[in-house]
Amino acid sequence: MKKQILLPFLISILSATLAAAQAVEGRAGQGAPNQGNQAAAGDSDAPRQSKLGAPPLQRRSARYKLQVGDELQINFLLTPEYNQEVTIQPDGYINLQGLDDMHVEGMTTPELINALKASYTALLNDPAISVVLAEFERPYFVAAGEFSNPGKIQLQGTTTFLQAVAMAGGIKEGGSHSQVVLFRRVSNDWFEVKKLNLKKIAASPRLGEDLQVIPGDLLYVPRSPLAGLKQFISRASMGMYLDPLLF
Repeated sequence: MKKQILLPFLISILSATLAAAQAVEGRAGQGAPNQGNQAAAGDSDAPRQSKLGAPPLQRRSARYKLQVGDELQINFLLTPEYNQEVTIQPDGYINLQGLDDMHVEGMTTPELINALKASYTALLNDPAISVVLAEFERPYFVAAGEFSNPGKIQLQGTTTFLQAVAMAGGIKEGGSHSQVVLFRRVSNDWFEVKKLNLKKIAASPRLGEDLQVIPGDLLYVPRSPLAGLKQFISRASMGMYLDPLLF
């Protein structure tokens, strides 16, 4: 008789204990997503905060932008009588057949095609236009300072830092081998600054440490190491180190 009374009593105690445990777990689970959301929100803000104050960066493998002196072949696939060859003038404009002059300096060829289509719709119905870059400024880097042969040097294929130094005739006596400064454009108004140690790179058995030079790079050899160089420098400040005509 005692066993029959005790068994239901124990079952009721176990049920109450399980229900209480499930309630505690439910309250803990409700708080967890909020904490996770807060962490996610913090993570999403971190990259934006880290970029504050840094210059806007250019995308890698950016398209070529038209420059003064470039020669273009503009072809109208359905109306060849409008085909024309133009040269970008010193003010950045080109003369167009049947239309006013158009400023194209700084455009990419796809941007120019879109601009031409928009303009020629005044004369033609849905014009089909292609643009061929016939002559353009070849990719180059600039060697300045204590190089034997400073100036603009044309790039041909992949060129490493050591190869670029050799192409510029090497460093003159009195130039700094321990600090060659690389100015690399990251936007229209900003350059990234890297200090390169020619002796260290040349002596390194790991070829991967030899930096690749890309079009538009400026290599500067001072007579003595420069102090106070920041990671980024504005275009306006470049005149402190280089002839403004070089960049």
